Amino acid sequence: MDNLKVLLVDDHAHAREGMRDILNLHPLFDVVGEATHGLEAIAFVERLMPDLILMDIKMKELDGLETTKIIKEKYPYIKIVIVTVSDDISHLFEAIKRGAQGYLLKNLHPSTWIEYLVAIANDEAPMSKELAFQILSEFNQSTTQNQDFTILTSREQDILRLVAQGLANKQIAEALVISEHTVKNHLKNIMQKLHVENRVLLTKYAFESGLMNPN
Repeated sequence: MDNLKVLLVDDHAHAREGMRDILNLHPLFDVVGEATHGLEAIAFVERLMPDLILMDIKMKELDGLETTKIIKEKYPYIKIVIVTVSDDISHLFEAIKRGAQGYLLKNLHPSTWIEYLVAIANDEAPMSKELAFQILSEFNQSTTQNQDFTILTSREQDILRLVAQGLANKQIAEALVISEHTVKNHLKNIMQKLHVENRVLLTKYAFESGLMNPN
């Protein structure tokens, strides 16, 4: 994989320095710019065209959630990961609703950051079962139920179930005795059919459709 151009967005210089130091631990990431608030981030995106943005939530001028929404509407292919000190699950839901691909806590170990961001870059960041059920509970309050999963093939349904159980691509490949490359191709097809962009929304769909409760 080619190097990923990364934009850091945080109103604290120390926080940006910390993120930059972590990303420098892995050759995949190339920090191309730093913004101090949302409006500046939007201007930087238009000029730098990054592949990945690490976005703080609470900033002056324009907060990270609204900035994420604006950027994703114009540049849907840019991956955005929310970075915050808060472990409030509602922040994760709001970030995903606005198009973010992931969510990182600033106090996590650097190796965890790298592992997670590499997975995000490869479109394979897994999700815990606990988070999956929290997402189901949250989205059930405001979304329609009984989605039709019959548009998926039986193999695609199998893969979707395993995604919703929190398995990574490698684990899915081992469980179904297929290659990891085949899993990735199936996931691309599934996301296109369901018109979703990430594993969080795939998990939401799996529960809402009844796919996780076939009996």
